[in-house]
Amino acid sequence: MLNLNNIEVVYDNVILVLKGCSIEVPEGRITTVLGANGAGKTTTLKAISGLLKPERGAVTRGSIDLDGERIDLLEAHDIVKKGIVQVFEGRRVFVNLSTDENLIAGGHTRPGAVMRERMDLVYGYFPRIAERRHVQAGYLSGGEQQMLAIGRALMSDPKIVLLDEPSLGLAPMIVEEIFGIIGQLNKEQGVTVLLVEQNAALALAIADHGYVMENGAIVMDGPAAELGENADIKEFYLGISEHGEKRSYRDVKHYRRRKRWLN
Repeated sequence: MLNLNNIEVVYDNVILVLKGCSIEVPEGRITTVLGANGAGKTTTLKAISGLLKPERGAVTRGSIDLDGERIDLLEAHDIVKKGIVQVFEGRRVFVNLSTDENLIAGGHTRPGAVMRERMDLVYGYFPRIAERRHVQAGYLSGGEQQMLAIGRALMSDPKIVLLDEPSLGLAPMIVEEIFGIIGQLNKEQGVTVLLVEQNAALALAIADHGYVMENGAIVMDGPAAELGENADIKEFYLGISEHGEKRSYRDVKHYRRRKRWLN
């Protein structure tokens, strides 16, 4: 199990971004963190994967544990060796390498036979990119690049995959396909997933447990099914009022939301 224990994250020794954030990610489950832009979701993932240091950030209070072992003091490459991989927002594939070569880069620490097995597994779940395995990644569509980025992460046979906004900039049909595959990987391969998303409806549909983050703090959590039925979540993230009519997020006053959740 992955645990974030009351962590604070500060950038440049001045800017407090995460404020006492606690999250549990049980083994073999999908956990999602919902929130608007700037809430601190990506910073949470970077704190876990050890990528704060290049951005002059640091965990200044609390701890992050994996199976009882503290990992927030480790370097990023050592955290990867522990079995945690992150799929970044915006995909970030190696555009000048082929699909095959991108996957090889993700599994380069594995023996050749294991790498071939992992590649077969990835192509089995993502047949779209299997058809384009010899094409340079820069020529793939946005959806295909997202599939490749997730597949590349799977090449190292990770314990936990951190997914940062996998729906960003993609057509709804492609997003549904990708989320369906994420759910399959969890059920069939037992992959543990921590999913950061703004698309609350899709995230809660595949997640077991959810957290809502605002201004660097967790303001609500619970089973995904219960959050999906929560009046505040419906109104502020799904755009549906208590009476069932659709509403614009911009019509909602921020202070009302904070007051209702924190009271």
